[in-house]
Amino acid sequence: MPALTTTSDGFLLHGEPFRIISGALHYFRVHPGLWSDRLRKARLMGLNTVETYIPWNHHQPVPEGPLVLDGFLDLPRFLRLAQDEGLRVLLRPGPFICAEWDGGGLPDWLTSDPDIRLRTSDPRFTGAVDRYLDLLLPALRPHMAQAGGPVIAVQVENEYGAYGDDSAYLKHLADAFRSRGVEELLFTCDQADPGHLATGSLPGVLTTGTFGSRVEQSLGRLREHRPEGPLFCAEFWIGWFDHWGGPHHVRDAADAAADLDRLLSAGASVNIYMFHGGTNFGFSNGANHKHAYTPTVTSYDYDAALTECGDPGPKYHAFREVIARHVTVPDEPVPPPGPKLPPVPVELDSRAALLPLAGSLAAAVRTDVPVTMDELGQRTGYALYRTTLPADGDGLLHFARGVGDRAQVFVDGAPVGVLESERHDESLPVRVPRPGATLEVLVENMGGVNYGPRIGAPKGLLGPVSFNGTDLTGWDCRPLPLDDLEAVPFAPAGDAAVTVPAFHRGTFDVGTPADAFLSLPGWSKGQAWVNGFHLGRYWNRGPQRTLYVPAPVLRPGSNELVLLELHGTTATRALLTDTPDLGPENTW
Repeated sequence: MPALTTTSDGFLLHGEPFRIISGALHYFRVHPGLWSDRLRKARLMGLNTVETYIPWNHHQPVPEGPLVLDGFLDLPRFLRLAQDEGLRVLLRPGPFICAEWDGGGLPDWLTSDPDIRLRTSDPRFTGAVDRYLDLLLPALRPHMAQAGGPVIAVQVENEYGAYGDDSAYLKHLADAFRSRGVEELLFTCDQADPGHLATGSLPGVLTTGTFGSRVEQSLGRLREHRPEGPLFCAEFWIGWFDHWGGPHHVRDAADAAADLDRLLSAGASVNIYMFHGGTNFGFSNGANHKHAYTPTVTSYDYDAALTECGDPGPKYHAFREVIARHVTVPDEPVPPPGPKLPPVPVELDSRAALLPLAGSLAAAVRTDVPVTMDELGQRTGYALYRTTLPADGDGLLHFARGVGDRAQVFVDGAPVGVLESERHDESLPVRVPRPGATLEVLVENMGGVNYGPRIGAPKGLLGPVSFNGTDLTGWDCRPLPLDDLEAVPFAPAGDAAVTVPAFHRGTFDVGTPADAFLSLPGWSKGQAWVNGFHLGRYWNRGPQRTLYVPAPVLRPGSNELVLLELHGTTATRALLTDTPDLGPENTW
């Protein structure tokens, strides 16, 4: 029997009335050294539960490899820390999670197979899911409530009603959890829309809704769908995520708090999405594709109750007041903002051009027609394509089927233009100085689509490339793994301006490590690492203007900053500051 059970209008936990007051906190978006801090602040706001997705693509990056359960992915440790703090846990293992996460959490080795029908009862898909659960669930069973752990409920899929209507697939997942020893309450989660609830629900499994406003209407739709049982908003949207080139979304704290009060006054349970958003470190951000491709920024601040750096924001205080009207909150003071590093300038005084290094990063694949990054085995980041142009003169480079997602084009080492899938670019006018000139195309995967039918869309060059109507052949296609920068041959920068992609390196001293924010005025677009830790992308397109630097990645004494700047720059300096800048705000 599960520890959490349902009544005609609520929950019982171990036979006693229980209201879920939860907040979303994704362990994989927070530095592990800060998990305890974030969980403590969840309890102090009045939460009794935290919720987290589980990203399949990071836990099982290769199909036959072992499950990754360490570092940022040490989910058992996160669950132990939650229990130590007295918090219950809602687990959302997917297999699809959306979450504005690369590929919606589905592994690229699965989504790149065009013959597999994703998120259906296709045995090729369910077989892969089953093999994953065979690895995952034994590590999680000791943390289920029936075994004395904190996990009181497990979600089946994620907003499936917005995607498909394969009830056999949902039943397969529910049976997969049960047959592998999960006794806890199972639930589905769908937007509070009659059609979505109808196709995303499963008999014998609790139906929950997702919404951020129109509380009475949304709860009414849940009640129309299921006349009895708990009312549970499993995602109460109190902020939103940002795309490159758009505004920074915020929601008025008083408005969100008023809707939270309406929810709790109606007797409903709630999971605040997000209590703490965190960061899309490295290459982990996702993207949306509705009419056009729009990648998500590095910050996942989400205008959440707890800011990206873990400070209580306006919603933290407003929500705590609301929760206190309905349940007892801890009689402890609200934590103050955490310490911040005093501003530190960083002189980037050494550099190394990227394109000449390509041969030392990975071997090339020789093909007549360019192959995709998926075919090169490059899951994230960059690939470089190189061939020669047979004739000189002015002409048009045409990229059949476009690029995925952003391509910088060089002729004999000189930049000649950029193509973006966001703008549906497929052609570029160029001037070729000589027959036999070298054509190089550096393609960036800006993040896998995480929602809708375009999950698994290929990256890299997506078809043949022609010059003035003649197809170009004889391509060297090269993945560019950037997981180890130790071998980059940095040399003194000198005074010459940089016009091509290059690594830039500098050092700076720290007294006592504390949170900081990396500001890059004068820099255009690229990646940033501090002491080898990949902070993520920066782009002067905005809205985000600073990158969060968690205190645990810094060390007393000397520290290293490395940038991969993709465009020309005259800047030689960066700044570690004590203030974040997520861009101009758009209040909703």
